Amino acid sequence: MDATAGADSDSSRPLHIAIFPWLAFGHLLPCLELAERLASRGQRVSFVSTPRILSRLRPVAPALAALVDFVALPFPRVDGIPEGVEATSDLPPGKAELHREALDRLAPAFSAFLDAAFADGNKVDWVLVDSFHACIADVAHEHKVPCMLNMPYSAASSVDYGLPDPKDLDNPLTPSVIRRFVETFEKCKLIAYRSSYEFEPESMPLLTGIFGKPVVPVGLLPPPPAVATNAASDDAALSWLDGQPSKSVVYVAFGSEYPMTVKQVHEIALGLELAGTRFLWALKNPSGVPSDEDVLPPGFEERTRGRGSVVTGWVPQTSILGHGAVGAFMMHCGWGSTIEGLQYGQPMIIMPVLGDHLSTARVMHERKIGMKVRKDTKDEAFLGDDIAKAIRAVMVDEESKGIYAANAKKMQEILEDEKCNQRYIDEFIQCLRTYKD
Repeated sequence: MDATAGADSDSSRPLHIAIFPWLAFGHLLPCLELAERLASRGQRVSFVSTPRILSRLRPVAPALAALVDFVALPFPRVDGIPEGVEATSDLPPGKAELHREALDRLAPAFSAFLDAAFADGNKVDWVLVDSFHACIADVAHEHKVPCMLNMPYSAASSVDYGLPDPKDLDNPLTPSVIRRFVETFEKCKLIAYRSSYEFEPESMPLLTGIFGKPVVPVGLLPPPPAVATNAASDDAALSWLDGQPSKSVVYVAFGSEYPMTVKQVHEIALGLELAGTRFLWALKNPSGVPSDEDVLPPGFEERTRGRGSVVTGWVPQTSILGHGAVGAFMMHCGWGSTIEGLQYGQPMIIMPVLGDHLSTARVMHERKIGMKVRKDTKDEAFLGDDIAKAIRAVMVDEESKGIYAANAKKMQEILEDEKCNQRYIDEFIQCLRTYKD
């Protein structure tokens, strides 16, 4: 799409929107999608983060690059945070509050950015901040730039809890996190939600009443669709999938920040063995366990050889989910992973742990889009027998698997409705113009 297409004819100039996501990839990636979609409608975006994080993001589409500026604010040195750690996914256990304090120290650099933009004649019209950016919201307020609150969670999570239960931070919520949210919320004129009325018809209409401020959906912001190329087969995971029958493989992945334990790894392995289905497992070692240490049960890979593959390190998740051999997604129901899975119509085997995961999982289970694995409150992990039961319901049992697949397909159709996606962005931009002054 032409980068100037869709620009509002009644405006004298495009809006300049600064997007400053929380330093977690579950927040960064949808914000990058939002930046591109705003640029595709002719708006200018400054995407603010830290140098190492920006270097790990995919490039913006060439046609939009002139309207999306990446602004690198040097990550402050804080005792207790290892050198080079900027994203939450790399943070050692117990360092979350220090990490939030480091973010607070970015306020002077962000203030300098706003001053420079004004001096250059490119005044920022809006700042999109995350739930814990109280100091950044303060800076915007001092510069008389209005703020909107970024909510990259399901609407159901706010309906269930009354307030968001952030998935990328310590759980349960600490007083410090609650204070940060309240202070940020108070300085925001609008709430931007990564959702749509079509996808969450029960929850979205309730949000304005919960927050007492205008809530504006920006759509689901699915990532760019995976494109099959000859080069893709060079990836080990995709190459293995190429040799599997259609819709025969369970893809197992729990995101970058799931609180995995060695016990849970062993129970997942047991569940995959008992279920007897083919699987591709993107395994990340539990926090505190070296990446080169084998955490799988003894003999697991030998016993499942031929029908299962375990891969470590980075995997091309959207390409995997879009591969014809994949027939289900075992995951935690983080909002980003849920959207990615349903973008390709994948029914789910769900193992939620944290607050907003539980809300999204409840909705997916009630709609029979996925099956939530039973978990006894006395157990510290989901047990292998229960995992196997859920896998068989979604992948093996002819009656139930047809229901799950059909319902996931309905959600895929909503995500693929590009006219609807564009309409949400256009309405969002119009709302920004309405509330700007």
